[in-house]
Amino acid sequence: MDTTAPPTNRATMLWTFVLTSLALFMVSLDNLVVTTALPVIKSDLGASIEDLEWTVNAYTLTFAVLLLTGAALGDRFGRRRVFSIGLAVFSLASAAAALAPSVDALVAARAVQGAAGALVMPLTLTLLSAAVPPERRGVALGAWGGVGGLAIALGPLVGGAIVDGISWQWIFWVNVPIGLVLAPLAMRRLRESHGPDRSLDLPGVALVSAALFGIVWGLVRGNAEGWGSTQIVTSLAIGGVLLVAFVAWEAVAAAPMLPLRFFRSRSFAAANVASLFMFFGMFGSIFLLAQFFQVVQGYSPLESGLRILPWTLMPMFVAPIAGAYSDRIGGGPLIAVGLALQAIGLGWVAAVSSIDMPYGDVVWGFVLSGLGMALFFAPVANVVLGSVDPRDEGKASGANNAIREVGGVLGVAVLASVFSHQGGYDDPQRYVDGMVAATWVGAAVVGLGAIAAVAIPRRMRAVGGADALAAGTTASPALGVTDHEVVTDLVGSVG
Repeated sequence: MDTTAPPTNRATMLWTFVLTSLALFMVSLDNLVVTTALPVIKSDLGASIEDLEWTVNAYTLTFAVLLLTGAALGDRFGRRRVFSIGLAVFSLASAAAALAPSVDALVAARAVQGAAGALVMPLTLTLLSAAVPPERRGVALGAWGGVGGLAIALGPLVGGAIVDGISWQWIFWVNVPIGLVLAPLAMRRLRESHGPDRSLDLPGVALVSAALFGIVWGLVRGNAEGWGSTQIVTSLAIGGVLLVAFVAWEAVAAAPMLPLRFFRSRSFAAANVASLFMFFGMFGSIFLLAQFFQVVQGYSPLESGLRILPWTLMPMFVAPIAGAYSDRIGGGPLIAVGLALQAIGLGWVAAVSSIDMPYGDVVWGFVLSGLGMALFFAPVANVVLGSVDPRDEGKASGANNAIREVGGVLGVAVLASVFSHQGGYDDPQRYVDGMVAATWVGAAVVGLGAIAAVAIPRRMRAVGGADALAAGTTASPALGVTDHEVVTDLVGSVG
């Protein structure tokens, strides 16, 4: 039985919204804020392309595999307590990243940041949902999603502004005072609650973490060590075996972190394949394009961030409109069209890229990609929720978000490997050659995601749980949907 206490007054609701929104903004921002700082980090720390990949992937990988575990830890040990601990650890890890004397130290700090972020982000939604009465939940959760979306959109711009105005270390230092203030305030101002599902799938977490690490390590190091080398073959093979072991364990585990029965639904399977491919192409391409304007065309980090804005900011304007249409025509067609536009946009960028390319030639590729992202983001959560039983919505949406993050990790690893094979940093033309080849691969993978989205049925389950969440509210407990089960229902629209 859920022990969440009802909110007592308006001040409690206000404090909860402010604290959870600030925490969400801080954690979400770190997903992309580092992208425009990569060329400076490369120069200051003598980083290789592999090092830069791990600077991004260390955060995303730990975040992805621990997301559902973070929610479960909150249910077992207390959501306020785990949330506050996550904030404190995130702040300390940010300080360690800012003080990192080497790339290895920076990567280690980023990994801890990601793990702490996995404690914080899902609990922002749970705490807010518990503090707001049902009649106000739609407004609160809508604002929550807007804050997270704004953080993602502004990540490259904020990172560029900080690197340009101060130094790259300050993209991490800014988190420290925020987190250290939020943590004690959370303990003082938020209400403690526990959830009904306190099970932890620790073997599943260990298997999938080791599997993904082995696969990503092999992909990142393949060009440097040789794809046929013992190290790379062994790493990829062990990763593959552990991934099979993870699937086998999830099939028999009493409380699996990823129930395999979800994939019996064509909608769930197709939506997650589409999500994996979409984030593969998007994150992998942004990783290279964010550096292009600095490395090749000589723009400052801030100027580079501004040039990417038409891509990352577009969903803020288009997603609400697309969300309204998804209820009329179904989410599948919108997701398919969105991914097709994203693939066309990436193909446009690959086709026109050159050393002296005018910005006007590439901006329309960014706009198309941004439109595609918006059409994808708006309906995908509702498609995932509508494909499972109401009581499974929390795990289903959390699994979708984790799969998307894994797609981003693999996209950065694979596209950077393509880049390293076809080009490099030693000459502007070689950078363009490598980036163009990698972006074409990203466009092709996103195009495969559009094909997968065509398999999503037009007619979805119409029950209170999915309908309520689609409208920005939580379902009635009579349907079996508790606060724990909305832990990550809206996280997917942010990350």
